[in-house]
Amino acid sequence: MVRRTARLAALFAVVGSLACAERTSQAPAPSAVPQAPLTQEQAAKSWASARQVFAARCIVCHGCYDAPCQLKLDTYSGIARGGSEAQVYDAARLKEAPLTRIDIDARDPASWRLKGFHPVLPEGAQQDPRKSLLLRMLALKNEQPLPAAQDLSTDFTFALDRKQTCTDALHFDSFAKDHPLWGMPYGLPGVSDSEAAVLAGWVRDGAPYQDAPAASAEIAKSIETWETFLNQPDLKSRLMARYIYEHLFLASIYFKGIDDAQFYRLVRSRTGPGALADEIPTRRPFDDPGEHLYYRLVRKTGPALSKTQMVYPLDANRLKLYRELFLEPNYAVDKLPGYDPETGANPFRAFAAIPSKLRYRFMLTEAEFTIMGFIKGPVCRGQVALNVIQDRFWVLFADPDAAWAPDETSFLDAEKSDLDMPAEEGSSSISAVWHRYAKEHDRYMAKRREFLSAHTANGHGLDVKSIWDGDGNNANAALTVFRHFDTATVVQGLVGGAPKTAWVISYPELERIHYLLVAGFDVFGNVGHQISTRVYMDFLRIESEANFLMLLPPERRAALVAEWYRGVNGEGKTRLDTELLGNNGPPRIAYKTKTPELELYEMLQARVKAVAAHRYDLPEREAALTKLGEVSGVAASLMPEDAFLSVRDGEQRSYFSILRESAHTNVAHLFSESARRVPEADRLTVTPGFLGAYPNAIFEVERKDLEGFVAAVHALDNKEAYRALRVRYGVLRNSAAFWPASDRLNAANQKLAPLDSGLFDYSHLEPL
Repeated sequence: MVRRTARLAALFAVVGSLACAERTSQAPAPSAVPQAPLTQEQAAKSWASARQVFAARCIVCHGCYDAPCQLKLDTYSGIARGGSEAQVYDAARLKEAPLTRIDIDARDPASWRLKGFHPVLPEGAQQDPRKSLLLRMLALKNEQPLPAAQDLSTDFTFALDRKQTCTDALHFDSFAKDHPLWGMPYGLPGVSDSEAAVLAGWVRDGAPYQDAPAASAEIAKSIETWETFLNQPDLKSRLMARYIYEHLFLASIYFKGIDDAQFYRLVRSRTGPGALADEIPTRRPFDDPGEHLYYRLVRKTGPALSKTQMVYPLDANRLKLYRELFLEPNYAVDKLPGYDPETGANPFRAFAAIPSKLRYRFMLTEAEFTIMGFIKGPVCRGQVALNVIQDRFWVLFADPDAAWAPDETSFLDAEKSDLDMPAEEGSSSISAVWHRYAKEHDRYMAKRREFLSAHTANGHGLDVKSIWDGDGNNANAALTVFRHFDTATVVQGLVGGAPKTAWVISYPELERIHYLLVAGFDVFGNVGHQISTRVYMDFLRIESEANFLMLLPPERRAALVAEWYRGVNGEGKTRLDTELLGNNGPPRIAYKTKTPELELYEMLQARVKAVAAHRYDLPEREAALTKLGEVSGVAASLMPEDAFLSVRDGEQRSYFSILRESAHTNVAHLFSESARRVPEADRLTVTPGFLGAYPNAIFEVERKDLEGFVAAVHALDNKEAYRALRVRYGVLRNSAAFWPASDRLNAANQKLAPLDSGLFDYSHLEPL
């Protein structure tokens, strides 16, 4: 169906950034004369053309919660909603913020106006296209293009926590006078003449919108099958469906093996299968829906974004697995859990009836997706949320068939009162509540040590076979996490050389990571909620590191802990020693050297060799880039957190990621991260393809010049040297080559990873 809208107002009602690129001549002036009604075909064509421009030039800064002034341009709903001065990311707010999730918390522009959003497309009786803020922002960029040879930091602020200036159509003239260079896109080249004409024509046409085409018959059949499966009336099925929903509510679900693949969301709806879904809006997925609900699959609209795309496959094999995990085993569900905060926020209470081994198997099947939840989920970005982790570490998992697995369900059921998490307090909690959770955590860990000791005593210590091998066919058994300051990436495979630390995650840690940072985390929450969440994540990191240390000789553990947590003293040191060194039993592994951790890394690689992914292993033929990966110390510290490198060889291009591993004395403290940096210990990791959604820099190098580029990176010794490197090899924000380079990057990413790729975000690009 094609819709026409009278809701055209200020599409670029955010001053802080949009991305709708450079102009070289005067933007076409839209006519104020009313146009003849469009045919359905004309309206569909107008929207399709505009949508391509939004995807290529605008969404790169306006596609997530961190979109400046909340102007999200990835869907028509976001465009029609407009902008707001209220910020989603506010680390200082004392009360939770109102929810502003598109298509959930309000569903039409009039409702958004009541919530304080100003329009971004011309609204009102006259609907004069000349009053469109979108077009006026484009015109401002045309009148005042970016200086071709100037450090943009003198006129622009690119800090993520910068004060935003969110103008509307009424105050645009004043804004343009005060900030003449801030036309859209902010700090990037303008759109081309043809792209500007497309957007002007779309506004002139009345900003028509076309619904996504109906699902194919094959997909419709799959939806029917899954909705029937998830809405069975018996208690066992209903508990299963709730568990699945609370883990997949952020997933981009697709139907594996169907050519006409589209992405869907799993939602709770007031209406059942066969009717139009009517999503029930709640702050968290385990909050009380207040009425009878149905689980429904709803089509996702808009292009995929790399920073939020988390794909999850459904097919006949997955349906069979769910039946085997949740419905066929002999356990009883006598009643369903409530939605009270104490129960809902604690999966060990809510889902106690389902044996823990079965829940663990469910999460392990797509472990990369599970870990990705706290990286790409409700956080989008956040230094305080991510400074709890090292810049690169390997993740492996405890074997779900370990000797103690049959006893773990009863153990966790007995300990569930000590496994409560901060989300139970809501989104306006006081930061002091974390002391309660710390005490509960201490009690749980003491019991956990007793439990493990009882099962690993008498010569039954852990060995490498205690690590899940992916059942010989699942690449999710081995993961690598990269932190890029306030964003992060997780990929399959053990990427790079031996890391500083590794995590071995067992079911209790994996489940709590999800309910702490995904299901239970509220990006609209207050400072107390965010601090409590961050502090609790410390516990989960330490638990996972303690599991890793149990595979090492007791006499080596203390030295490693001292290295990982330099500068931690007092009560913090006591807690670390208790938790990391409290499992005294030796492993059943014979070590030969004084650095058993390096031997262990090799053993772990061998353990998962049959399933470990190698997508990000650097080919041996790339000798120059192998040398680039050897850069360390000051030279590495001067490189950006995450850079993309295009190497051109004739008509062919190869793409790589250059990642800086920022060294720290420890990651145990919430604030003052810069004081804990150890730049002389920084190093680089180089991989094929694209790692990260927010590049800080883009480099383009001819193959014949690659060795010179690598030598220049090795020689970096100060900021001016790095600036010279960027000027020589970089694709700068104000370069005429920027958008062609961007188009190539996104096209290459789509080709390399058709399902799980998405458009990059340029809000983290360096100013030079």
